[in-house]
Amino acid sequence: MMEGAMAAEQAPCLPRERSGHVAVIWGTRMFVWGGYVDEDPQEGADWDRYLPTEELWIYDTETQTWTKEMTSGQYPPAMSGSCSALLGGFMYIFGGHYDMANSNKLFRLNLRTLEWQGVEGKGIPPSQRDKLGCWVYERKLIYFGGYGFRPQSPLRGQFEPDEAVGLGLRGWNNHLCVFDTVAEEWYQPETTGEVPVPRAAHACARIDNRGYLFGGRYLETRMNDLHCINLDTWEWSGRITVPGGLPLGRSWHSLTPISTNQLFLYGGFTTQCQPLSDGWVLDTNTHEWMNLDYLATDKPRLWHTGCSTLEGEVFVFGGCSTNLLQPMPTVHCNDILVFSVMPRSLQRICLDTIVHHKDVLAPLCSMLPRELRLRLERRLGIPLTNPAPEQVQHRKCEGVGA
Repeated sequence: MMEGAMAAEQAPCLPRERSGHVAVIWGTRMFVWGGYVDEDPQEGADWDRYLPTEELWIYDTETQTWTKEMTSGQYPPAMSGSCSALLGGFMYIFGGHYDMANSNKLFRLNLRTLEWQGVEGKGIPPSQRDKLGCWVYERKLIYFGGYGFRPQSPLRGQFEPDEAVGLGLRGWNNHLCVFDTVAEEWYQPETTGEVPVPRAAHACARIDNRGYLFGGRYLETRMNDLHCINLDTWEWSGRITVPGGLPLGRSWHSLTPISTNQLFLYGGFTTQCQPLSDGWVLDTNTHEWMNLDYLATDKPRLWHTGCSTLEGEVFVFGGCSTNLLQPMPTVHCNDILVFSVMPRSLQRICLDTIVHHKDVLAPLCSMLPRELRLRLERRLGIPLTNPAPEQVQHRKCEGVGA
């Protein structure tokens, strides 16, 4: 069930508008890092500014509030177009664009201590790139594609030079590169099946041992092809034949798992340079797309992030709402769109009801299990204490005859 998108309530402490950032959800908190924003043209600047690398913004999905934390350790450079992954309480960051270069360095942030660490691995790392995709599976970080410099070391796969950029030194690739976080080693597995063409700004999502890939830009085309790779056998599906309607070709979109057989696609940017605000659900069993045509059409987003929670919600944050390739000032966003993509659990419905009727129900909640009580205290912003006996009796009398 999809209830549509709603703007989440937000406290006065808000992150700066941004695009090309990364985000992961760990528990009930969404961690946001990096990205860029256009400098204010009124201040005489006409360039992009990368947001401070030491800043980490944390959004509590239950209290709907932001906090800014300052991290420490070995920072990555301030970048856009990096790829993030959550594994074992760490947010891993690979690749990205900074100043006039691309990165092929791997960093990780301990989400408990907020300390950065550079990760040096054995083997041949991927070439410098940004706008790549990633799957996490069995303590492995599996990267595909991206846009960046021509590889200086031999890598299995194709590199398609971008002739529009000086001497074709940069371009698209379809390299599949794996980092084993246990062995701390890079390697390229031998794959079978038809490999997707090189691309960048595509979207990846995993369900069980299947890594799904949709869209992205190759040369002058933004595609709408769907592929799947078996992450145990490294077999590619080839382009999956899809019955029924298809989403438009796009790049800079998000693809988020919402159940054991569904992926949620949102937004992006077409070949005609049109920002998109459409939402689609892919059934991975039948490979059918369902267009959620009742969603609002006034919230286009591209180069945003999309993260799902265990409560069946997708949080879309930031991104751009206009054509960022045009010479006009770009409109970056810092609001959150919340999509309810699954029925809420009975526990969640009860907690929401208590919050909505807090004046009546909160005084009666002090005897709840500790975990539930702490969740309610965070959402309500008040401690839950034991009610006086006469208060309990009064509440009981209020319900007589109802």
